[in-house]
Amino acid sequence: MLVVETIAKIRRAYFQDKKSIKQICRELRVSRNTVRKVIRSGATELTYERTIQPLPKIGPWRDMLDEMLTVNARKPKRERLTRIRIFEELRARGYDGGYDAVRRYAATWSKEEEVASAAAYVPLSFDPGEAYQFDWSHEIVVIDGATTTVKVAHVRLCHSRMLFVRAYPRESQEMVFDAHDKAFAFFGGACARGIYDNMKTAVDTIFVGRDRAYNRRFQQMCGHYLVDPVACTPASGWEKGQVENQVGVVRRRFFVPRPKFKSYAELNAWLEDRCVAWAKANPHQELRDRTIWDVFQDERASLVPYVGPFDGFHAVPASVSKTCLVRFDKNRYSVDGRAVGRPVEIRAYAERVEFWQDGKIVGQHARAFGRDKAIYDPLHYIPVLARKPGALRNGAPFKDWDLPPAIRRVQRKLGKAPNGDRQMVQILSMIPIDGLDAVDAACAEALNEGVPAASVVINILARHREPTPPLTIDTPAALRLTCEPVADCKRYDSLRRPNHGKITGAGRDEPAEALRHEGRLR
Repeated sequence: MLVVETIAKIRRAYFQDKKSIKQICRELRVSRNTVRKVIRSGATELTYERTIQPLPKIGPWRDMLDEMLTVNARKPKRERLTRIRIFEELRARGYDGGYDAVRRYAATWSKEEEVASAAAYVPLSFDPGEAYQFDWSHEIVVIDGATTTVKVAHVRLCHSRMLFVRAYPRESQEMVFDAHDKAFAFFGGACARGIYDNMKTAVDTIFVGRDRAYNRRFQQMCGHYLVDPVACTPASGWEKGQVENQVGVVRRRFFVPRPKFKSYAELNAWLEDRCVAWAKANPHQELRDRTIWDVFQDERASLVPYVGPFDGFHAVPASVSKTCLVRFDKNRYSVDGRAVGRPVEIRAYAERVEFWQDGKIVGQHARAFGRDKAIYDPLHYIPVLARKPGALRNGAPFKDWDLPPAIRRVQRKLGKAPNGDRQMVQILSMIPIDGLDAVDAACAEALNEGVPAASVVINILARHREPTPPLTIDTPAALRLTCEPVADCKRYDSLRRPNHGKITGAGRDEPAEALRHEGRLR
C-alpha cells in the first residue's frame, strides 16, 4: 500500500516536472500499473479493504464457536471462560488452527453483540406511585447580571411523567437533600422506590450486581421519606431513561434562550411555574388523550404521604479562630465570641449554615457562595467588646452594621463622651437580652428625656421588662388539708363568762356581741 508521501511525489513528478511514467517507476521503484492508477484516479490516498475474509482454518468451526461464545456470554461473570480456555475447548473437539485466529474471531463477535444489544431497548412500565428517577444537569443562566453555570436537580415520576426541576449552586449532599424535600412537597408525597445513578453523594461503594454501600446520611433521608433507593448499572443510562430524556427537554425548552434572574429564589419559582405549565400543556406519552397533569392528579393518591422536611445537613468539624471566624466552603463565618478556642460542628444546609458547640447553636448565617467572603454578625462580638470597647470604632464587623435611628443617634452623642465607647457597649449588650426593637425604643425615650446615657437606657429597659411570674410551690399530698376550716364567729362565745354574758375590761362591762360587731375581739 502506498503512503501519501509517495503518491504526492508521483503526482508532482508527472504533472509538474513532466517526467515519463518509465522514469518515475525507475526513480521511485514502483510499478507502472501503480503510477498509472495514481495519475488516472487523481486520488491523494489509496486504501485497501478486504471484503471477504477466507478464514481457511476456523471457517468450518464458526458455527460451533458461535454457540460456545453465546453460551459463555450468558453465564455469570465469575463463571465465564477466558478466550484461551475457549481455544482449548475447541482444540479438544478437533480444531487444528492457532489461538490467534480464535482470539480475533471472539473479539469481533463480542463487538458485534455489543453493538446489536446497545441499539435495542426494552420499554419500561411503572405502576402509580411505584418509582421516581433523579439526575443532575448543568445549565447556563444569568443571575444578577453575571453568567452562571447552575446545577439543576431533576425529579420525574415514572408513571405520570410529572417533572420537578430546581437549580442550585452546587451538587453537594445538602443540595440533594433539599431537592428531594422540595420535590416531595411539590408532588404531595414520595414513591416507594427511587432510581439513581452512582453519584458520590449517595453511593460510597459499588459491589457486584445491584449491591451498593449507600452513604449513611443518604440512607437516613430515604428512611425518613420511606423510599427504597436503587442504583443503576454503571454506564447504563437507559435504566433511568425518562429523567435522561427530561434533561434534554428542559434544556431546550426552559434554558434556551438564556434566561435572566436576580436570584436563585426567583429562578426556582420560575422553574416551578414552567413545570406546571409544561405538564398541563403536553399529553402523556402513553395515555395520549390525557395530559401529564391529569395523570399526575390521579397518581397523587398512590404516593407515600409527605411527612415533612428531612433535617438535611452536611456535618463538618471545624475550629474557631481568635477572630471568632470559622472557615467553610472557601468563605469565613462569624460565631459567638464565647466559642473561641473550642471545636464546632458545621451543619451546612442548602440555604444556610449553622455552627453547633456543646449541643447549642453558636452561629447561624445565610449561606454564601463564591470565595474569600467574610460574613459577620456584630452581636457575636459583644462579649469581646466588653473587654475591648475601643474596637467598636474600627472593628470590621461593625462598619456595615445597620443600627436603628435612635441607637445610632445615641452612639453619635456618646462618641463625644470620655467613656462613650464603654457606655455604648453596655447598651449594645442589652440587644441579645431585650431585642433590637426594645433597645431602640429605650434609646428614643432616653433621647426625649435629654439623658442619652447607658445607665438611663438600662434603667428604662428594666422598667419596661415584664415582671417575672410568681413562684408556684406544689404542696405535697401529705401536707394538704383534708377538711378546710370554716369561718364561724360563734366560736368566740366560748370566751364569754357565765355572768350575764358580759366581759369586764378597762373598768367597764361591755356585751360580747358589741365587741364582736366593733371588731375588738379577734
